[in-house]
Amino acid sequence: MADKLRIALASGDGIGPEITDACLSIFERAGVMDHVEFVPVSMGESEFAKGNTSGISDDAFRSVESLGVLFKGPMGTPTGGGGKSVNVTLRKTFGAFANLRHFQTLPGVETVFSKAGYNIDFHVVRENVEDTYGGIEHRVTTDVMQNLRLISGPGSDQVHRFAFETARSLGLKEVYCGHKANIMKLTDGLFLKRFHEVGESEYPEIERGDVIVDALCMNLVIHPNKYDMIVLPNLQGDIVSDLAAGLVGGLGFAPSANIGDRIAIFEAVHGTAPDIAGKGIANPTSLLLSGLMMLRHIGLGSIAATINNALLATLEEGVHTGDVRGSGEPVGTKAFAEAIGDRLGKTPSTCEPKVWSGDSVTFEPLGAPSELEMMCSDREAEIEHVGCDVYLGSRAVPNEIAPVLESLCEGSALKLSLISARGTQVWPTGSMYTQCVDHHRCRFERRDPSAAVDPRVCHELMMRIAEKFQVVCYIPLKYYDGERGYLLAQGQ
Repeated sequence: MADKLRIALASGDGIGPEITDACLSIFERAGVMDHVEFVPVSMGESEFAKGNTSGISDDAFRSVESLGVLFKGPMGTPTGGGGKSVNVTLRKTFGAFANLRHFQTLPGVETVFSKAGYNIDFHVVRENVEDTYGGIEHRVTTDVMQNLRLISGPGSDQVHRFAFETARSLGLKEVYCGHKANIMKLTDGLFLKRFHEVGESEYPEIERGDVIVDALCMNLVIHPNKYDMIVLPNLQGDIVSDLAAGLVGGLGFAPSANIGDRIAIFEAVHGTAPDIAGKGIANPTSLLLSGLMMLRHIGLGSIAATINNALLATLEEGVHTGDVRGSGEPVGTKAFAEAIGDRLGKTPSTCEPKVWSGDSVTFEPLGAPSELEMMCSDREAEIEHVGCDVYLGSRAVPNEIAPVLESLCEGSALKLSLISARGTQVWPTGSMYTQCVDHHRCRFERRDPSAAVDPRVCHELMMRIAEKFQVVCYIPLKYYDGERGYLLAQGQ
């Protein structure tokens, strides 16, 4: 037969090698190895121990780039220090912008909702690259840390198109956008706006809805079968995904696929469970279900369906690992994998069997682009400078700071319009009940509302301020196509 598709394999840390071996043994019995060759790569705790702060070896980077698919177990990340999450590094480095997770009621897995008769079956698509997971953080004063949250239009478009395309392929009729645009009006506001634009222009046959994320969480707990698919920004998607996993029995039953234009990563989303590592009792279901998403991704849908039905039949008959609440005596990792292998070709009787098409590999690695790709909107907005926010690190109270700043901008095109503490206006008006820290936003706006401000005027003012105070951040204030590109302060 033709050459096998090569897939990068990282077994992971803690229980990772045990559950990876269990999945590979099932793949072997189901005939996956007739089509696929797994190529081991080094990443995780062993790389951190070598002083590699990325946690990923150079060879692993090159292998994933050339092969286009990675199958990985859970990875450990050092707490604190300079080591970054391997999972986040992989997703961001390789542009795996969409995280797809499927949550479904499984037979034999007892939960509050299964006992109540709820049949849960929905998908969550999480944006994977932007948001607070950029990890752009700074200590800006003695008492204040800052995280820079980035949401882009093209990045939002990518994940929304993926959500709608996936919904279309699955035959889903409705997609919801979860957001916090009522508070984060520019960042989540952009994410929500692009959701409706993409849906209306490119997927008119799919109904759209949107829901504030806190209401979404409440709805999922009260009515867990209310939604078919939800797409969310990165941090909110992370939280909602774990909440959703709790509805179906925990992270041990939640598969995860990270999909980009060129590279896809399929992984277990639970931790490394070092307390049970080496005991042979870990549950491989999450990694196995992720592996089935991988098989469908590369074209082996028929084999994936056979394995999935065998898993359902196994759980249905009361065979499970010790972390599962259900009938029957628990078995170890290896015995559970063997039980699934023994039921290959069998279908469940208490739930709908899976039927997926595809019996040959259709995936081909695309390889790296010739240069770094820029994602930009069709046209650049018309920009008008109107002022600047200068952030100061000072233990002086705002009423002491304001007169100095007013004198520094006297005679210029700018005037001091407000000082805020943690986003709330405290000068020229405010409440004596508002508490301040050593971080002050000082907003300077144009004196003449009809005149644009030369950016150099802002820069020169900032330099004068820096002679009197510690400047910790500078942000120009702009209008984009006539719309304000910044928010008013709370209470302004």
